[in-house]
Amino acid sequence: MHTWVKICGLSTPETVDAAVEAGADAVGFVFAPGSPRTVDPESARALAARVPVGVETVGVFRGQGIGTVLDLARASSVSTVQLHGDETPSDVAAVHAEGFRVIRAVSAAAYAAEPEEARVAFREDALLLDAIDPGAGAVFDAAPLHATPPTREWLLAGGLTPDTVAGLLAGLRPIGAVGVDVSSGVESSRGVKSADLIRAFVHAARG
Repeated sequence: MHTWVKICGLSTPETVDAAVEAGADAVGFVFAPGSPRTVDPESARALAARVPVGVETVGVFRGQGIGTVLDLARASSVSTVQLHGDETPSDVAAVHAEGFRVIRAVSAAAYAAEPEEARVAFREDALLLDAIDPGAGAVFDAAPLHATPPTREWLLAGGLTPDTVAGLLAGLRPIGAVGVDVSSGVESSRGVKSADLIRAFVHAARG
């Protein structure tokens, strides 16, 4: 089974190239304010231009108005919008209407508490189940999902590293995990990506 891999929080040509060459399915650029990985749309546009067809370019947003999200997504030329926040199904529909794919990111605990009708209403293209504090390196807690397993395939994020990704993914495949998203786990220091760790992570996730 092919493991979908996204390397997030990229900000330099060298690390974008490393992710693509290692075989990542997606690269992410953070626009959420306050993150040490935040890039401006002009920089993201230049980085996205390095990415070949077939690899998703993802703009990551958190708690921003949907108008701001769309303005930044258009300015940076990303193909996909990843939403962390209190967006509604109508917000997701608005992003779709502008031609972007949507990844909806939510903590495992919050997803487990959602009623099924709410989950269905979002109609996101991909579901990302994350740690409570995205990007902080907190280890993913799967306990809520074992009690109420997702009803669709999903992506795993939260505290993943080259050393832990294979074991965590193997344990969660039976409840629908099909891919992984990493940011802090491939950094040499906070906010600074390592090309070597990116390559090691992709290899471990696929191994």
